Amino acid sequence: MTGLHHGRDVFEYALLRVVPRVERGELINAGVVVYCRARSLVIARTHLDEARLRALDPTADVDGVRAALRAVEGVCRGGEQAGPASADDAGRRFRWLIAPRSTVVQPGPVHTGLTADPEAEAERLLDVLVR
Repeated sequence: MTGLHHGRDVFEYALLRVVPRVERGELINAGVVVYCRARSLVIARTHLDEARLRALDPTADVDGVRAALRAVEGVCRGGEQAGPASADDAGRRFRWLIAPRSTVVQPGPVHTGLTADPEAEAERLLDVLVR
């Protein structure tokens, strides 16, 4: 697909949402996962606004949330830090990360776009949708 759109490739992304009290359904965005098949690349960028999290739940496990976000980043980087997903290609790691789950850190719906630079796109999305 490279070159069809002036050097831009299709990418997919999903927000990482922190839902400290699942029964209330309140959430904050804390990261983004970007996948570009044409470049075999999956990237996570995270930013946890602790004050916003504590506004939703003063007893939130901030350290646990940070650990979960770091784990997502590790899966995206691949290798030993990806744990059981270390042997999977970027696409399989992305699909695993965006699978619905009922934990405190949850993926949002998947969206698509075109980009010439997936790394820069991940930073842009983090700035626009999370920070």
